[in-house]
Amino acid sequence: MASTSLAFPSLQPKFQSSRKPSKPSTRRFIVRPITASVSEKPSVSVPPATVVDQPEPTKLPIKKIPGNYGLPFVGPISDRFDYFYNQGRDEYFKSRAHKYQSTVFRANMPPGPLIASNPNVVVLLDGKSFPVLFDVTKVEKKDLFTGTFMPSTELTGGYRVLSYLDPSEPNHGKLKRLLFFHLKARRDHVIPEFHSSYTELFEGLENELATKGKAAFGEPSDLAAFNFLARSLYGTNPVDTKLGLDAPKMIAKWLFVQISPLFSLGLPKHLDDLLLRTVRLPPALVKADYQKLYDFFYASSGFVLDEAERLGISREEACHNLLFATCFNSFGGMKFLFPNMVKLIGRAGVKLHTQLAEEIRSVIRSNGGNITMAAMEQMPLMKSVVYESLRIEPPVALQYGKAKKDLVIESHDAAFRVKEGEMLFGYQPFATKDPKIFERAEEFVADRFVGEEGEKLLKHVLWSNGPESESPSVGNKQCAGKDFVVLVARLLVVELFLRYDSIEIEVDSSPLGAALTVTSLKKASF
Repeated sequence: MASTSLAFPSLQPKFQSSRKPSKPSTRRFIVRPITASVSEKPSVSVPPATVVDQPEPTKLPIKKIPGNYGLPFVGPISDRFDYFYNQGRDEYFKSRAHKYQSTVFRANMPPGPLIASNPNVVVLLDGKSFPVLFDVTKVEKKDLFTGTFMPSTELTGGYRVLSYLDPSEPNHGKLKRLLFFHLKARRDHVIPEFHSSYTELFEGLENELATKGKAAFGEPSDLAAFNFLARSLYGTNPVDTKLGLDAPKMIAKWLFVQISPLFSLGLPKHLDDLLLRTVRLPPALVKADYQKLYDFFYASSGFVLDEAERLGISREEACHNLLFATCFNSFGGMKFLFPNMVKLIGRAGVKLHTQLAEEIRSVIRSNGGNITMAAMEQMPLMKSVVYESLRIEPPVALQYGKAKKDLVIESHDAAFRVKEGEMLFGYQPFATKDPKIFERAEEFVADRFVGEEGEKLLKHVLWSNGPESESPSVGNKQCAGKDFVVLVARLLVVELFLRYDSIEIEVDSSPLGAALTVTSLKKASF
């Protein structure tokens, strides 16, 4: 779900204007529908324009980028300990922005020595400077999906998969077209298979609540997510294959081996750092599991692999890309997004729950009792809740790009010169909570994106490696499955409030998303 995922034709609203922020919770809106069609073809961009040599002019004062990288080896390790152990991620950035009185500054990003040879980055923390990371005429995206290091290609069958390709590379366009084809071909299966898989999830939660008084959300949600993806996109029920119920755990191990240098296990800090950031975990740890996953996807993807060959991609390379797009991008994204979204909705309280239930049930009744794309377009509050969840806790927190040329980057207050070849890094949770763009930026405001004025703010929702108001294409790095992700997030909220009046939860921290325990599910009473 980061630089790429499985494609879904356009869901985004059509608008261009901008506005000054106002308080969404106190406004009345004239709501106009946000148009969408699953039959639309994904947009196709022409190749990027020729890069000019001169940085564009700016009216803001040009300042030297504050901050420094410290002594070689020592500075990056010191910053790494601040990032993971001494301060934590948010405070790491917040304290430096305060120290330099700037949302643009120099710092080191993990993992650093001995895994990444160059941890030096220019940090972008505000909503104005951050979007330069999406402009492929200005930044290169080659091998930057995980930041300043790239996991071994042994973990992806020996191939650099789509997420690591720059749009200038020939295979980027071919592989992205393949993902667009895949989702379009299976679009009619998405809504019914989501209903089936998540009905199983909710029934399981109800049974556990009845016997134990509480129910863990994480593992059942992961199983529902993979079952849904396999059934809807590949027409195969994993339980009927050699994978059985084990796929989510296999995927979790495979994901961890790839991105373990970016996490903490919560061990004593020196031991934790030694285990995760001294040497890479060997791919052999997950080789057998990966082969089982590969065999499943190869057996289930015949029609997509046929299309791959037509596009000039080998069946083997295509299958490794399908596995990555489904397991890393889509499943990994849902593993993070769904618990966080339920957490935000659960904490918002009964008033919001009642409003959502009333809106969703009224619309579904008026549409013959069926959940459809058209019906969901008539649910402005539900749609806003999904966008606000993606704004508050974006599934992809870290974005990177390497300057293709000398640039001038603007924050709200100043401009900064960046040299060709310098690494730019954006921390999205700060950019999408920029108080100069959003009022009450740190708060979950459920109706923030309701109405014409609310929709104008969607250009500042950036989770998909691009603005929510724009579309993925073969010429950019916006998540190919951007609209698919929005759709399944909407479906979760709709299914939840068709079935229940309210939900109560307990929340604990987790390296990936929130660790939720459901303590109450009040069944629908109207």
